[in-house]
Amino acid sequence: GEEIYGIYDSSPARPYDIKEVIARITDASKFDEYKAEYGKTLVCGYARIGGFAVGIVANQKLHAQATDHEGHKRVEFGGVIYTESAEKAARFIMDCNQNLVPLVFLHDVNGFMVGRDAEWSGIIKAGAKMVNAVSNSIVPKIAVILGGSFGAGHYAMCGKAYDPRFLFAWPTAKYAVMSGDAAAGTLVEIKIRQLERGGKQLSEEEKKELYDSVKRTYDEQTDPRYGAARLWIDKIIDPVDTRDAITTALEAAALNPDVPEFKVGVLQT
Repeated sequence: GEEIYGIYDSSPARPYDIKEVIARITDASKFDEYKAEYGKTLVCGYARIGGFAVGIVANQKLHAQATDHEGHKRVEFGGVIYTESAEKAARFIMDCNQNLVPLVFLHDVNGFMVGRDAEWSGIIKAGAKMVNAVSNSIVPKIAVILGGSFGAGHYAMCGKAYDPRFLFAWPTAKYAVMSGDAAAGTLVEIKIRQLERGGKQLSEEEKKELYDSVKRTYDEQTDPRYGAARLWIDKIIDPVDTRDAITTALEAAALNPDVPEFKVGVLQT
């Protein structure tokens, strides 16, 4: 369990393999991966934790190489949900619901991929499909935020809004619409544009002061202690206790075995 300390790295400059983390929390380190060669920035698969069968959906932080429909190769950034990843996760989540297998989500996500190529590949439809599958899930859902959990990716990975039975966070967790750096940069740019329309300008010192102020506020409010104090997070856990926390959550969920029929409504394929 303590090997997790040497595997996980919160620095974006040093991506880690989420499968190594999964191996430290599953029974006998066994993991039956689903569509391993497709949509590699999301890792899905079946395992047992504390004797309970579970379906795991986890963000892969390692960069991956993919090929588009025209045969062109591209690099996919770790922690970003691409069209193929969302498609895979949606089908896996639906499979788990149809087989009444509880779901465990391991967050370290920057969000969905954006841009022309992503839109041409169908990211909106695929992302909506994944969110549909998560929001309509009837099986117990347990979420653990390892690192960042930002934007729509937070919702797609079963954030608080989609009612996970338990939401745990590591001390390294951060979640918000966007990171402090991104938010500060965006809000400073908006303020500059507003002042320019009124014929005014910010000095470099004022820009830095505004940037630091916004970043400081975001950093404080994305801290897991801020969320836990408001009951958005059920518990901040030591990474080595992740397996025990999930096992306890599964034991609690097993006491409520009656689940409704799984229905996803209209789902574009």
